Amino acid sequence: MSVQYLDQNNEVRESLMARQANGELDIPNKEMAAAFAIDPHFDVNKIPLDALDPSNPALFSNDTMWEHFARLRKEDPVHYHKESTVGPYWSVTKYEDIMEVDKKHDVFSSQARLGGITLGGITREDDDDFALPMFIAMDPPKHDAQRKVVTPMFIPRNLADLEPLIRERIGVILDGLPRNEEFNWVKHVSVELTGQMLATLFDVPQEDRLKLVYWSDTVQSLGDPDLFDTPQEGFQVLFECLAYFTEFYEQRKKEPPKFDLISMLAHDPSTNNMSPQELLGNIILLIVGGNDTTRNSISGGVLALNQNPREYEKLLQNPSLIPKMVSEIIRWQTPLAHMARTALEDTTLGGKQIKKGDRLAMWYISGNRDEDYIEDADKFIIDRANPRTHTAFGYGVHRCVGNRLAEMQLRVMWEEIQKRFSKVEVTGDPTLLHSSFVHGITDLPVTLRD
Repeated sequence: MSVQYLDQNNEVRESLMARQANGELDIPNKEMAAAFAIDPHFDVNKIPLDALDPSNPALFSNDTMWEHFARLRKEDPVHYHKESTVGPYWSVTKYEDIMEVDKKHDVFSSQARLGGITLGGITREDDDDFALPMFIAMDPPKHDAQRKVVTPMFIPRNLADLEPLIRERIGVILDGLPRNEEFNWVKHVSVELTGQMLATLFDVPQEDRLKLVYWSDTVQSLGDPDLFDTPQEGFQVLFECLAYFTEFYEQRKKEPPKFDLISMLAHDPSTNNMSPQELLGNIILLIVGGNDTTRNSISGGVLALNQNPREYEKLLQNPSLIPKMVSEIIRWQTPLAHMARTALEDTTLGGKQIKKGDRLAMWYISGNRDEDYIEDADKFIIDRANPRTHTAFGYGVHRCVGNRLAEMQLRVMWEEIQKRFSKVEVTGDPTLLHSSFVHGITDLPVTLRD
């Protein structure tokens, strides 16, 4: 995962204020300050398109990004942000444009050395020591060779073999929860389940499961000044992850092949001689992929059902809707808000001229609310006719390799919830993740009703 530099806020604000003073931007100083403080009640229509920056993580932690994306979809679906907290980039906000970028991997690159898959990615040579090469941030053919190594873990036959174990663990987690007493659903359910599954997929001790979750969370926080003074400080934590997995990686090379992700990496010619950085990058990719999609969809589904009580009543009356509901939850939550690409050549997209080297953000979270492609896109509907029509897993060669596992865990979770509780009631305000990459929930107070 590439490092994001969020300390450019002051520089961007000063630049925009200077442009306003020179008459280049017609916006009052007070409103400019309010816009970049990301006041949850600030009218997005008072911000000139030229000053919009949906990459600001404060929009996501305040849940105020929706109107920004709605305006971009309506007024300028492929929009160039000359100045932002993460440098210049194009926002791609409509469903079909997103699909076009994702499918054209020969035109729009994921390569880490060009910036990788997140806005604010490393491109400077002197930052190479802190790059994390991983197959999702590679182009074919190397991408295809490394992805193929872990794909067998996620084919339907092998997932079917995993389902009884997942169901058993979910049952144990749910049976251990307090009744009629408020607790944090994220910590005690979402994190616990994904941590257990990560330890199983890697075949590492279950008592280490929360380490895996911690390392996943660290990646999302490398640019957070409240947690780390510098991204390099955050990388010191990730080097602990590297040391941990290097030991398993080298040991499994000496053992007969087994059916776990580390053994797969250790025995395939495409991945059995990775550099320390590449090993760390691919391990982090698998941890984040196995953690964030499922974890935040488990939490996001509970929140969505509580915010839409008629849909919750549909579920209670007809549990057979769970498979459709799972896809709708993933669309609604969109656990990864964006993926970034770099143009390898001059091209056009949505009538705009994209230059070689330009950065683009495919805003999956916006594509999933595109009314021109998804009927009633701003409504949460658990019996939607075509629930798998969504951008949350991406398209083409980079489509999420673990999407079926994520769906299965969510399905089993809700089947087991329905056996035990009349309702999972949200009884406090959620706390949302301060990130424009992972669309997550860190705290969700709930009370279980018999």
